Amino acid sequence: MQEDILEQLVDDYLQNEGYFTMHNVKFKPTKEASGYDTKKDSGASDIDVIGLNPKLRGPRRVWAVDCKSWQSGVNLTRWFSGIEEDKVLNGRDAWKTFRVLADKKWADAFIAKIKELTRTDSFTYVIAATKLIGDQSAWVEHKKFKKNLRGNPIIFLKVDEILDFIREKMGKTKTVAPSDVGRLLQVMEASGWMERKD
Repeated sequence: MQEDILEQLVDDYLQNEGYFTMHNVKFKPTKEASGYDTKKDSGASDIDVIGLNPKLRGPRRVWAVDCKSWQSGVNLTRWFSGIEEDKVLNGRDAWKTFRVLADKKWADAFIAKIKELTRTDSFTYVIAATKLIGDQSAWVEHKKFKKNLRGNPIIFLKVDEILDFIREKMGKTKTVAPSDVGRLLQVMEASGWMERKD
């Protein structure tokens, strides 16, 4: 199955930074997990993109990316209060949209899967989004989120940052980009379309 366009952008970004990548890696809590509920926990979730850079150490070595390619972007204030106040947003319990941060058994399953694949439980949790609205610091410093991730950092990555990075990388080479996204950006650049002001 073709990945979401944001997943492809993240993949390009990470590969240009020296990461090997995997996509749509399934995980779920074990039945032995504390608080396991068959109705809530039997369906698998997935890690959209995992990046491993063998040249790095510490949390930067592995990135586990949750992609949110919503047209309206991610309203961090709205989702944070939705999780904290156990609200239903967009037709589902808000915590389920960010289950790794909000629920320990899901965080434990997530970390176990990362360790299985990368041999480390040290990683950076990344929320990639079309755009971000609101305060990131509430998420980064939230005690429950930090505890669930066992102290591993949370960062945010926006589409405009990814595109700027890929575009800068392309400007340093005449080689045809190896990915569809990179090649599309090269063709757009070559056409002059990216320079138009109207």
